[in-house]
Amino acid sequence: MTLRLDRRQFLMGSSAMLAAGAVGMGPAWAQNATLRQFFWGGQNRADRTYGVNDLFKAATGNTVDSSFLGWGDYWPKLATETAGGNAPDIVQMDYRYIVEYAKRGAIAPLDEFVGGALKLDGFDADQLEGGKVDGKLYGISLGANSVAQLVNIAAFEEAGVEAPNRDTTYDEIREKGEAFKAANIRGGMKIIADGSGSEPMLDNWLRQKGLALYTADGKLGFDADAVIEWFTLWQGFRNDGICVSAEDQALDTNGPLETTMVVMGKAAMMPSNSNQLVAFQTLMTDPLTITNYPRIAPGVGGGHYRKPSMFFSVGGSSANKELAAQYLSFFVNDLGAAEVLGVERGIPCIDKTREAVAPGLDEQNQIALNFVANLGDLLGPLPPPPPAAAGEIDISLLRVLSQEVAFGARSPEDAGQYFVSEATAILQRAS
Repeated sequence: MTLRLDRRQFLMGSSAMLAAGAVGMGPAWAQNATLRQFFWGGQNRADRTYGVNDLFKAATGNTVDSSFLGWGDYWPKLATETAGGNAPDIVQMDYRYIVEYAKRGAIAPLDEFVGGALKLDGFDADQLEGGKVDGKLYGISLGANSVAQLVNIAAFEEAGVEAPNRDTTYDEIREKGEAFKAANIRGGMKIIADGSGSEPMLDNWLRQKGLALYTADGKLGFDADAVIEWFTLWQGFRNDGICVSAEDQALDTNGPLETTMVVMGKAAMMPSNSNQLVAFQTLMTDPLTITNYPRIAPGVGGGHYRKPSMFFSVGGSSANKELAAQYLSFFVNDLGAAEVLGVERGIPCIDKTREAVAPGLDEQNQIALNFVANLGDLLGPLPPPPPAAAGEIDISLLRVLSQEVAFGARSPEDAGQYFVSEATAILQRAS
């Protein structure tokens, strides 16, 4: 039985009545309208979202026509629909893109609906602040999360190597990686995926050094020497068989989770996010867990932060903005919806929904909740939203250069210099 079927059965019970009254305004809503919704994710996220949409329809009579794609395919499709004036009413938005979409008017400010259609009582202040651009609210956080390292527990046990923990450094990853390579399990599985093209992993590494990916005024927060050091670190890992080969890493399309290094059995660890543990576990029989990114040296922290995992925003061209705001309110407030969603999109941002969800969480969800709640000295402040061109720098520059270094087309020195000069030019053009 799929999760969707479970949720439809769930809908038939008492939770349908709960949905109708949980936010205290269901019976007064206009009925028989249809909202278009678009989000990124896998089938597990889709089933949970569809379950909430069923509850919303039962409570209000309004239908949500929903579709989804993997991360890599989502943004080009959303950009195309937005440019054509055909953006969905409800769009899933990321912290790195919210400034760009807000400044272009591609998503709508929600302030006029707060306290009316959009109830935000008890919403975590830091998560609410994360959805603001120039003081206006453009996104409702769907959960707090943190970057995390996905870990295949069974692979480490099979290799006879202790899995990393919150104190593990990059130097210790190398030591463990040598032992892991010597064990030669599963056709030569490596200890870790190639993280050189991972923007969150680079960001975390820079923050531990007291630097930043971007400054508050939208400039680079590091110089070429830092990027050269970053690419050199991973070049050493790659050359020594600590991380996966260039050929294997190229199989990861930054789209479906099925093409990632852990799911494909190429690596025992890879950069991920705390809220993704649930989705990854549905694709694998090996038990998985999460831990933090490596420390740059013993005792150094501050690289992590509690980030809005993603937002729901209302399309700037939507003809149903108020109803879309009501849907957002239902999504984050309704206790029946909270039970359906769990923590797959992150830790709920309202205390009553956290309390409703926590007792029923399975093992993976409990791991995710505890990880985000107990970052301790790893935790630093939430950085400012990335500038409008951050997505282009990530996709068209960092990822491309990481592959060019991996395949030997550029040296770390050349790539580091080029990254800074080209990223600076991209930022200037965008401003």
